[in-house]
Amino acid sequence: MSDPATQPTAPSAISELDQLPDRDSEETAEWQASLDAVVESAGPERAAYLMRRVYEHATRSGIVLPGLVSSDYINTIPVAAQPDFPGDLAMESRITALNRWNAAAMVSRGSRLGLGGHISTYASAAWLYEIGFNHFFRGKDTDGSGDQLFLQGHATPGIYARLFLEGRLSEKQLDAFRREADGHGLPSYPHPRRLPWLWEFPTVSMGLGPLGAIYQARFNRYLQARGIKDTSGSRVWAFLGDGEMDEPESMAALALAARERLDNLTFVVNCNLQRLDGPVRSNSKIVQELEARFRGAGWNVIKSLWGETWDPVLQQDTTGALVHRLGEVPDAQMQTYATRDAAYIRKNFFTGDALSGVAAGLGDAQLMEMFATSRGGHEPLKVHAAYRAAVEHKGAPTVILAQTVKGHTLGPAFEARNANHQMKKLTMEQFRQMRDRLELPIPDSALSGDLVPYFHPGENSPEVRYLRDRRVALDGPAPVRRVVADPLPQPAERPFESLKKGFGNQEVATTMALVRLVKDLMRGEETGARWVPIIPDEARTFGMESLFPSAGIYSPDGQTYDPVDADQLLYYKEARDGQLIDEGITEAGSMAEFAAAATAYATHGEPMIPFYIFYAMFGFQRTGDQFWALADQMGRGFAVGATAGRTTMTGEGLQHADGHSHLLAATNPAAISYDPAFAYEIAVIVREGLRRMYGEQPENVFYYLTVYNEPKLQPPMPTDPSVEDGIVRGIYRFRQGDSAATGPRIQLLSSGTAIHWALKAQELLASDWDVHADVWSVTSWTELRRDALDADAARLRGEERTPYVASALSEAQGPVLAVSDWMRQVPDQISRWVVQDYSSLGTDGFGLSDTRDAVRRYFQVDAESIVVAALDQLARRGEVPLETAAEARRRYGLEG
Repeated sequence: MSDPATQPTAPSAISELDQLPDRDSEETAEWQASLDAVVESAGPERAAYLMRRVYEHATRSGIVLPGLVSSDYINTIPVAAQPDFPGDLAMESRITALNRWNAAAMVSRGSRLGLGGHISTYASAAWLYEIGFNHFFRGKDTDGSGDQLFLQGHATPGIYARLFLEGRLSEKQLDAFRREADGHGLPSYPHPRRLPWLWEFPTVSMGLGPLGAIYQARFNRYLQARGIKDTSGSRVWAFLGDGEMDEPESMAALALAARERLDNLTFVVNCNLQRLDGPVRSNSKIVQELEARFRGAGWNVIKSLWGETWDPVLQQDTTGALVHRLGEVPDAQMQTYATRDAAYIRKNFFTGDALSGVAAGLGDAQLMEMFATSRGGHEPLKVHAAYRAAVEHKGAPTVILAQTVKGHTLGPAFEARNANHQMKKLTMEQFRQMRDRLELPIPDSALSGDLVPYFHPGENSPEVRYLRDRRVALDGPAPVRRVVADPLPQPAERPFESLKKGFGNQEVATTMALVRLVKDLMRGEETGARWVPIIPDEARTFGMESLFPSAGIYSPDGQTYDPVDADQLLYYKEARDGQLIDEGITEAGSMAEFAAAATAYATHGEPMIPFYIFYAMFGFQRTGDQFWALADQMGRGFAVGATAGRTTMTGEGLQHADGHSHLLAATNPAAISYDPAFAYEIAVIVREGLRRMYGEQPENVFYYLTVYNEPKLQPPMPTDPSVEDGIVRGIYRFRQGDSAATGPRIQLLSSGTAIHWALKAQELLASDWDVHADVWSVTSWTELRRDALDADAARLRGEERTPYVASALSEAQGPVLAVSDWMRQVPDQISRWVVQDYSSLGTDGFGLSDTRDAVRRYFQVDAESIVVAALDQLARRGEVPLETAAEARRRYGLEG
């Protein structure tokens, strides 16, 4: 037999403490023996209890220990620590009952028309909202900012019901829930663009709310640190579902919130244990999982799991058996207990002698209440205690894990049922049962028809007066969206003029030209401080490292170290009032920051100019959902897809080659997309963007520009006064062919870097084939299409309008050939409004690594390929011999 001393120790038995010398092993052995004695005499539960108490005492004494990531499955705040309730509990209970009723009535009435809606989420979360609205959520009347509320989308009917009581919505408007076609309905979810006086933040799609809330809280601190706005009184509240926390974005920025000590942020997770189709964690416990993840990330965690009926029972649990049992029952089984009778609960939950003894002292009614309704999220005193602890906690963000029953008060057909997310209406009998349970003074006669009535106690009723008084005390209505920001002054012309003059013989990439313009604008007295450069860890790639020492990189800690490049001119400088936001490798986080900055004009009454620059491939493709949320939120700013084009960004292969972001951007109605070819075009576009988004009549749009990392000659802006209008509207003629020459003619339309291929093709066509081409710069295929669609719509209204692209090309001779560094679908957006014969070239397919010339030849968009395509198009029209294109292919090596 082997000597046990020679056997390797199991990995689970190894501790990092084994690496440290024990200066008193005898004392250590005594402590260990004491613990063994407790286990033997009182059991492991008692030993665990003592260890936790010792741990708590140690941390209170200032001894630094690793944090525990989970706690018992009970409330964090004991009964003795609950603060006094500051409101009229009976009054708030009546108000909550009214909101429950009207929310259910609104959705049920709409469901008669097949509109649908969600009832069960708000039913579970009603008190989570009411306590906030009555005691915590600040309005905008005092400082113009108030609190920022990211409300759970599926709970929207309950918010509308509350606004109905307040008098902010009418009965007619409630009946317009999900009926928006006439422009006056209520959107199903929080959509600011649909209801711009009410909603601030779109929180559906799920997962974007928590991410946006974190970056909103972070941006609030940024505004204060830079002296733009005192946001010290603002708190961000995010209301989330436990199932929603499975979305990767929900957890994506937890560490950021803790690292930057965002104690102005509170998450409230409604843990009703159900997602859309069933349990969130059927065989485990979502609350414990979330607690561990949040604690591990550095958050303060408050659990509000059990109601008052549980308090005396838990206080009698001297052995810890009840707490242990609560911690081991999986969520799906707990959901089942909420729907079963007392006999089932006694048999299946209270197992073993210790628990049987506990159950013997409980009546059937008490048991049913404990398991069916008595949850921490359903009781105002518990919720208030959790909220109060959250707002008083300093140094870290707080998450409140509030346990509820989905469908609470809607009756046994709804409560804790797997299908309740899809259940859209109550029967009239179910409404009668709900009325009795909520003790509402609604007569049977009102419930005798097919249409359930709303119930409003009257404008001068105690309930309505109480509601309004509470909101006055909390600085006005909430939620509310207000736009009171003054227009920004337009910047001086000098930064734009430098680009319009061109760069002489110096080759400059359009990425560098745009960055130079923004750097100059940031120095301007008019709006320089308003610029918010946002970069996902690629500042050096985009030539923005010169901003490091001049503007500084925002950090709430400043710079607590000596940077390794301190002896260099462009050293890495972090500062508490830094203007540049270098997010790290997170496009989703950068996009959330962009949204916070892009909507500061409404959230805080402070217009900011975010300039978010990113690898083009990772913009609309990777975070497209957030761009749609930005459009919903009516964000304003500049999003820049740098290193754009499928053949311009070579060397990094398939996933980095963007040939389709303009196609994706075209689907977003708020995205004003441009693909400028020259520096002077960028100057015109940015200046126009500043006017449209921040001028006297600001528009709720954002600009998307694509720029390229290929150095090229940047000519001065043509003197023709029509060029500027053409740049803004989407097309102008950059270089005309020999107007005096005879013979075939063709029009070459190009955007971005492709104009250089078109210009070379123009020369080859003239010198080698006696074909004369005009080269047009198309700054925006998408804006040309939108203008044409507007013209079509006007014609159907009886108005005569000519699309701008048709007007611009009206006198152009010959067919049209469009070419770009994008898929053909991008330039083909305008084809139906071009009266000439139209064809296109593009970079359809996957990207690949090689030299730019080789990749362009591969996609057949280089100058020689353009020549062949032009000759082929002319041959099909009978304007050049049929064999001309074949001859060109041989001459330029394009065969095979």
